[in-house]
Amino acid sequence: MSLEKVDLNLLVYLDALLRENNVSRAADYVGISQPAMSNNLKRLRKLFHDPLLVRTAEGMAPTERAEEIRPIIRDLLLTVEKQIQSKRSFDAGTRRRVFRIMASDYTESTLIPRALRRIRAEGPNITLDIMTPSDVSFQDVERGKVDLVINRFDDLPQSFHQKTLWHDGFSCLMSEDNPIQDDFSLENYLISNHVWVSKTGMGVGVGIHPENIQKLGWVDEALSKLGRQRNITIFTRHYQAALLHTQDSDLIVTVPSKMAKLHARNSRCVLKKPPFIIPPLELKMAWSPLLHENLAHRWIRKIFTEVADSFE
Repeated sequence: MSLEKVDLNLLVYLDALLRENNVSRAADYVGISQPAMSNNLKRLRKLFHDPLLVRTAEGMAPTERAEEIRPIIRDLLLTVEKQIQSKRSFDAGTRRRVFRIMASDYTESTLIPRALRRIRAEGPNITLDIMTPSDVSFQDVERGKVDLVINRFDDLPQSFHQKTLWHDGFSCLMSEDNPIQDDFSLENYLISNHVWVSKTGMGVGVGIHPENIQKLGWVDEALSKLGRQRNITIFTRHYQAALLHTQDSDLIVTVPSKMAKLHARNSRCVLKKPPFIIPPLELKMAWSPLLHENLAHRWIRKIFTEVADSFE
């Protein structure tokens, strides 16, 4: 079959199908109906003389032929997209687009609500799909299945683009009835009971033990350098839950200050500066090189960057 007889839009649909490995999600990504995408998959199978995606026990999976052509199609579309978009801009006011964003609840509670107000004002038909760190792998990001990951990372693949959004210090929250609030010394901090919150990265997490200092994160590493250790009573993966645990008990939670300040207006809580030095954390935004030149992607990255810059 000669090239002039091929509908080149099919390559866009193929790219989405191989990115999502799911007909419905691929249809959402490019803004067409599921039946239309199913029909396009039939046309693609006929064009390539290969099923391309086959159903397995774990969902749709690409064939060997699909894996071969995936990077070729992606590079081709990126080249064309870069040339076309260099003279254009993204019209957020009229476009429909789903952005998949991996964020911890720290990010979802602090940055995203303010960014969402901007997004809704500029792009009323834009949808955010917020995913947790355990929902996402680096491979998902690399392939462009996830638009952005916003979190604190020890390591990121070198191929990823990344930007530091802010640095945040730490604060302690406790109940107004906590007897040590008027004498918040290091010694009283250490004899108290504490809530630990996960230093979440990417992928499915595993259990943790109080004695494993190397995996406990910033607060406990800072204490370890002083030769001290706190008494951790509760381990949780959710900042909001950790903050709630402190309201009616003797527990103390030490969390990033931007998160702590969200609860500082609660009359039952007392906000305190930690009685020792904790190095600040770095919140980063990272994305695949496949999406770097995409106009819609550049638009939403700009919003997150500007909102982060204005955050107090």
